[in-house]
Amino acid sequence: MIEPFLKWAGGKRWLAASDALPRPSDYNRYIEPFLGGGAIFFKLLPSRAIISDLNPSLIELYLIVRDEPDRLKRRLEVHHALHCSEHYYSVRDHVPDCAIDRAARMLYLNRTCWNGLYRVNQKGEFNVPIGTKQMVIGESESFIEASEALKKAEIRICDFSETISRAGEGDFLFVDPPYTVKHNMNGFVKYNEKIFSWSDQVRLRDAVLSASKRGAAVVVTNADHESLHDLYAADFGYKSLSRSSVLSGLSSGRGKTTEALFFVNM
Repeated sequence: MIEPFLKWAGGKRWLAASDALPRPSDYNRYIEPFLGGGAIFFKLLPSRAIISDLNPSLIELYLIVRDEPDRLKRRLEVHHALHCSEHYYSVRDHVPDCAIDRAARMLYLNRTCWNGLYRVNQKGEFNVPIGTKQMVIGESESFIEASEALKKAEIRICDFSETISRAGEGDFLFVDPPYTVKHNMNGFVKYNEKIFSWSDQVRLRDAVLSASKRGAAVVVTNADHESLHDLYAADFGYKSLSRSSVLSGLSSGRGKTTEALFFVNM
């Protein structure tokens, strides 16, 4: 297991640290169409994988970690030495022309912004305020292990349907979509409502059901809500898992919550 280098809202570090993830005893390829922070990928360290996301800045960072881990570390060390409020907002307001500098910018902002949240405005500009963390990179931190793990994966920018369509007999498909549901009580709605609609949830269910019929082992994480239970009940097993809620900026907004796991062909 490798510690993920990114924090990600809705990330699965809590699941990676538990024994609650259903998975086949053996599989040919690991396939993940909503990569985010990659916690499950870095836990399993598969020998063959297809990993993807629709966020081009995210995938660019993964490619830089894979191909240029040492240069990325050196860029982050510069940000670490310069880190302060003035530097943070200067970096936030300027997108470099160079891929390595864009990747370092994204990781620097991720590690020093409020709660590791990735959010952009309608112009596509990152707009999360500075957080309280001061550590950008530790002296002993290395991206070499992550680089070696990522070299065993095909890394793509694409819609989830393209990646899921490649899953078949002997593959393990792990799917962790944005948690948008048909009501306003789910905390992820305000971040993802325009990104992942209810029709996308239905499209996702259809895609993973087709993959399961081709023989793939499938795990889907989602909001633990009746609308999702109804969507998956006919064809998938179900588990409700308790975890700590940490997205809220106020301690009063944090506590225990549950998430749903839907699975088939285990």
